[in-house]
Amino acid sequence: MNPQILALLTAMAWGIGGYFEKKGLHLGGLSPQMGITVRTAVALVILGVVSFPQWKTLPQAGTKAILMMVIGGGIVAGSIGMLCYYAAIKGAPLTKVMPIAFTSPLFGVLMGIIFGAEPLTWKTAIGALLTIAGIVVLTV
Repeated sequence: MNPQILALLTAMAWGIGGYFEKKGLHLGGLSPQMGITVRTAVALVILGVVSFPQWKTLPQAGTKAILMMVIGGGIVAGSIGMLCYYAAIKGAPLTKVMPIAFTSPLFGVLMGIIFGAEPLTWKTAIGALLTIAGIVVLTV
């Protein structure tokens, strides 16, 4: 499938999911930690089934690749990021939280430029500035 369509579907899933997550936290009086635990448990089951045919590739990936996934996906994004996000959606309107939370591409661009030797083009710089301007308009 086209990567741009997949990215749009990702945005839709995360935006729609955020609505249901916020409702669940408030309806159940759940803590952000409990909310992220429920989310992660459900995702683990679904992803475990979907990824089952690829499990044999894990040992071939190597220690460094697995470590990068553990640090980036498990610790930084999967734990710290999600705990902060859930605390934010529990305490503030989605219209204020989501525009800020989903500035993540800006940080990805910076990481790519600083550590990944990716080029900083005018197009990237203008896009980043427009993203920041959009966040200011939506949240101020």
